[in-house]
Amino acid sequence: MDNAWGSAAGQAVAANPVLTAAVGAALSAQVLKFLLFYWRRRRARWERLVGPGGMPSAHAAMVSALAAGTARRYGPQSAAFAVAAVVALIVLYDAVGVRRAVGIHAQALNRLARDGERRLSESVGHTPYEVLVGTLWGIAWALWL
Repeated sequence: MDNAWGSAAGQAVAANPVLTAAVGAALSAQVLKFLLFYWRRRRARWERLVGPGGMPSAHAAMVSALAAGTARRYGPQSAAFAVAAVVALIVLYDAVGVRRAVGIHAQALNRLARDGERRLSESVGHTPYEVLVGTLWGIAWALWL
């Protein structure tokens, strides 16, 4: 990666409070996901820092911070908020609906798999509670920044 591009991207995030809130909410949700897993199971699972699924939903945190930050910065009547809100609703629906169904199907297929066959990831989607916590986390980030 070119250093100038990386520097410009970092400056763009830092100069945009809405983007800062969205990225900060997502990254902190991933770290929180790792810490909660470690606290519950007493073992580190590094995949929790980047992997999908689990508590809280980093996708929900990101799009919620984006929508709440956009509403705060540009107003709830703005076209920018309308776009952010629609994208957030699609992502939240996907996280708790479609992606959760994929995880349930993966569990069923894994039960049918023979020894030695590749297993599918079952931690793909989220429970409604994980999405709710991620959503609240993202809104908190948008209000904090």
